[in-house]
Amino acid sequence: MTRIAGAPSKAGALARVTLRIARRKTAQMTGRETDGMIEPLEAFAHAPRLLIGYGMFELACEKVNRVEHRLKELAVLKAATMVDCGYCIDIGSSLARKSGLSDEHLLALPRYRASELFGEREKLVLDLAVAMSRAPVAVPDELFGALRKHFDDGQLVELVNAIALENFRARFNAALEIGSAGFSEGMVCAVPETGSELDARATSATRAEPAAA
Repeated sequence: MTRIAGAPSKAGALARVTLRIARRKTAQMTGRETDGMIEPLEAFAHAPRLLIGYGMFELACEKVNRVEHRLKELAVLKAATMVDCGYCIDIGSSLARKSGLSDEHLLALPRYRASELFGEREKLVLDLAVAMSRAPVAVPDELFGALRKHFDDGQLVELVNAIALENFRARFNAALEIGSAGFSEGMVCAVPETGSELDARATSATRAEPAAA
């Protein structure tokens, strides 16, 4: 159970409107409406200025689209599995499927480097998600140099921002024990990384040569 349950009963008018819009938009994005579908935003509603500011930032990020949506969803979902945020893995799996990723892609995420399902650009983006979701963050020059062969500076900023934002979401939700909301119920869902798998994946991401497409 979440540590902060529901929006405050005396939430202001702007906060209530924001939550209604968020519920409608989340239902459109995922194709489902569940009881806990906007729990993170309901928690933010206890600090209304943060709710509005965070919502505006999410909307701004949504409008930036120089990097393929599928690649960003892949990176975001990988970050969610590493931080082990139940809510983020749940909704991220749903959104990843809608972006064109298959159930096989979701299940192969823990072993993406050895999988033929992912091409070179996808593996590099996943390497970036791994490197940024470690503690401490460690993005080696070799990885960034390999990414530069596929993305310009603006696209790299967009990718880094997407992964950093997911780390923010995941850690916020994990601290408040906000869990799965049922977006992927009855469907294949990505799985969180275990401690040993996480260490192995992070090490391989910083050392591996770019994979062949």
